[in-house]
Amino acid sequence: MKLSGPYLKRYKEILTLLWKYGRSDLVQQMGADEGFDLPKADAPTAADVAPEQFANDLEAMGPTYVKLGQVLAGRPDLLPQAYLTALARLQDHVKPFPYEDVERIVLAELGVRISKAFSRFDIEPIAAASLGQVHGAALRDGRAVVVKVQRPDIRQQIAEDFEVLAEIAAFMDEHTAIGKRYRFQTVLEEFRLTIQNELNYELEAHNLVALGRNLRDFPLIFVPQPVRDYCTRSVLTMDYVRGQKITSLSPLSRLDIKGAPLVEELFRAYLKQVLVDGLFHADPHPGNVFITDDGRIALLDLGMVGHTAPGMQDSLLKLLLAVSEGKGEEAADIAVRMSEKMDGLDLPEFRRQISHLVALHRDQGLEQINVGQSLLDVSRHARENGLFVPSELTLLGKTLLQLDEVGRILDPTFDPNACIRRSVTELTTQRMQKDLTQGNLFSSLLEAKDFFGSLPARLNRIMDAVTNSELHLNVRALDTKHVLDGMQKIANRITTGLILAALIIGAALLMRVRTHFEIFGYPGLAIICFLLAGLGGFYLVINIFVQDYKSRKKLDR
Repeated sequence: MKLSGPYLKRYKEILTLLWKYGRSDLVQQMGADEGFDLPKADAPTAADVAPEQFANDLEAMGPTYVKLGQVLAGRPDLLPQAYLTALARLQDHVKPFPYEDVERIVLAELGVRISKAFSRFDIEPIAAASLGQVHGAALRDGRAVVVKVQRPDIRQQIAEDFEVLAEIAAFMDEHTAIGKRYRFQTVLEEFRLTIQNELNYELEAHNLVALGRNLRDFPLIFVPQPVRDYCTRSVLTMDYVRGQKITSLSPLSRLDIKGAPLVEELFRAYLKQVLVDGLFHADPHPGNVFITDDGRIALLDLGMVGHTAPGMQDSLLKLLLAVSEGKGEEAADIAVRMSEKMDGLDLPEFRRQISHLVALHRDQGLEQINVGQSLLDVSRHARENGLFVPSELTLLGKTLLQLDEVGRILDPTFDPNACIRRSVTELTTQRMQKDLTQGNLFSSLLEAKDFFGSLPARLNRIMDAVTNSELHLNVRALDTKHVLDGMQKIANRITTGLILAALIIGAALLMRVRTHFEIFGYPGLAIICFLLAGLGGFYLVINIFVQDYKSRKKLDR
């Protein structure tokens, strides 16, 4: 597909960025594919460009790439630490858009002016993000709230960016080894769906309500609730959280916080979200975690959530336990069962790498294992050895890695692996209770009724067949025809060999019997037997070679 207009301009910008970071060979191919040339000078290597410049370049290219930078900031399996640190600023420090646009968007979405809907609305935003910004406000009844307003024309801009990124992803999947391994089109589609969900503030309001309901049994966790009448696709109004970001806590203020119980409850809450509820906050980086004035943890920004199906929850729980207990071979087996096998699969090497990875951490001490980092390492080794892991595993690894960072701020001595092991019994009980819903219980009762209702009649038929000697067992072996054909060929060759041997022995005995019928001066009947034996032997040898050759050709195919 040939790009034109703004798409072609954006395509050139992306290729220039790739060239700047050392992929000139790939860029020249992609540029030629669209019919334009790129810089002829030698491209710098990634090491020649400061990580801070990479963050600046992404920010300059617009909201889609700022969001991409935020995602990459939580992926230490993809980028060096220096780049992670530089990209982390995109999670908190993004340029705001003008207040005039805020007024226009609120009026269009709520149908009333800001002064009519709110008794107070701060002109300066509290925070600005890639897709929107947050303003402090108060309802007409005095209730303190925050209002998140989406950036103007953001949907159209993101749609155009994804058109161009789809072209690049398709090219890399088709022409590069890394594309075949990582399946950039699949990753891009997941990223596109994530951003689409984040752009729907009504969905985020639903997530706030669902998460608040699921975590109501955790008194130290606070989830702000939306104001339904003030929420649309582009405007989200919710409770104001009185507190401060966990990243802004001073060393002195941390002494006043009881960090250990907070972190323990935070980890338990996330394990329940992932392994029981199937809906979890997928972006708990320190900028989205607040410490409230009353000493609780508040979870903000639920635009990015993850979902886990019941079958995936079982696999993730088993994998978490295997990693947290240092069982490398078991972790490798679970990862293989839950992944899709690709070309070039090397299972022995994958098992060896995972066993070595987990054993290395185990030797350092189980309390030192970073479970999130270990899950991301499992995903990386899986891709390198021909396994395509489900996206839920990578998302869980990233989430636990961000949680580990939060935990080390609140309580540097916290052991997440011990927390996982302590929570296993509780999680298993909660999962069983969730499965014992009224619908599942009635379904199981109906199946049991059908089974026990038909069991007596089936047993009577079996007993009657045994009594009347009418019981037959049909054994169906695999490849029976091929086995019988092979045995028949062997028997035919043995029989032919015996006949030929008999002819030779008979001819030798007849040589001593003198008759009037002679051939070449020897008894004619004996000579005929010798000739038949010779022709039969020659045919048998040729037949053996031909049949063996055909069998080898079939095996090669």
